[in-house]
Amino acid sequence: MDRRDFLMRAAALPLAAQGSLAALVSGAHAQGTWPERNITFVVPFPAGGQADLAARPVAAALEKILGRPVVVENRAGGAGGAVGNAAVARAAPDGYTQLVTLSSLAVLPEADRLFGRTPAYEVSQFTPVARILADPTLLAVPASAPWKTLKDFVEDAKARPGQIPYGSSGPYGTLHIAMEMFAAAAGIKLLHVPFRGAAPALTALLSGTVQALASAPGVLKAQVDDGKLRVLANWGAERIPSFPDLPTFKELGYPDVEFYIWAGLFTPKGVPDAVMTKLRDGMRQAMKSPEVIKTFEAAGSPPAYQDQAEFTRFFEADSARLIAAVKKIGKVE
Repeated sequence: MDRRDFLMRAAALPLAAQGSLAALVSGAHAQGTWPERNITFVVPFPAGGQADLAARPVAAALEKILGRPVVVENRAGGAGGAVGNAAVARAAPDGYTQLVTLSSLAVLPEADRLFGRTPAYEVSQFTPVARILADPTLLAVPASAPWKTLKDFVEDAKARPGQIPYGSSGPYGTLHIAMEMFAAAAGIKLLHVPFRGAAPALTALLSGTVQALASAPGVLKAQVDDGKLRVLANWGAERIPSFPDLPTFKELGYPDVEFYIWAGLFTPKGVPDAVMTKLRDGMRQAMKSPEVIKTFEAAGSPPAYQDQAEFTRFFEADSARLIAAVKKIGKVE
């Protein structure tokens, strides 16, 4: 059938069928030429945290690969990242709006249900694309604090229940869950002070507004190297190269205290296969970029890339573990 016959037959179709055909042709064209405009990486936290650290080098590399600007947009409305997560869940599944977020993506809807609230979004509204970073969390305190070891910290917390303030990125966010895991295992009560993201929480720790913080190595390293902060323990299963002398919670007698801050790329569910293939290929190349690798390693947070299939399996397993932890912790403010 030539072009003239195709157009004549299309014109003879009912209007509704013509509309469906036009949408089909338009969709196929969009998939074949994507991207035709700017791509947005929504980071649901303020600049300076783990998700932001993951997004910016990758966006710069992906921009060169895809030939279109990749803009990082910090949409920090508090609620542990729920506001930005929900915004992407509602976005059109066309590949132009994507989400770089943390493990709290799976936790926050469960926390809402725990309190009888309607979740702002559901995990089923997203498709995992790639994991970017995956770091064990570290417990940091001001360098001026009296605690030289985790034992010192626990003994003081037991002597003064509810009086040592710690910061977080919001209720049931990654930093909150990590600290409550530790507090429950140690049998201590701390004072939770939520902020709108990890970066404001770090600022509060540096200023002395709070006295403890769970955070990623890449976020803490410069401050520890400058002598402003001290780290007491590592939530990982083993010690890490950027802090080789820092013991794990397991080493210190807390075998069930293990937590990782990972960052990954997600799209709204329903992105066309052709667009997803281009995006996955672009991410694979971006994560091999020397500039990206150098940036992450310099920050003490080496790349932890996983492609879609592997990341999906990781995300499902990690989410199940974290949801079980939330249910065990129960309602906390």
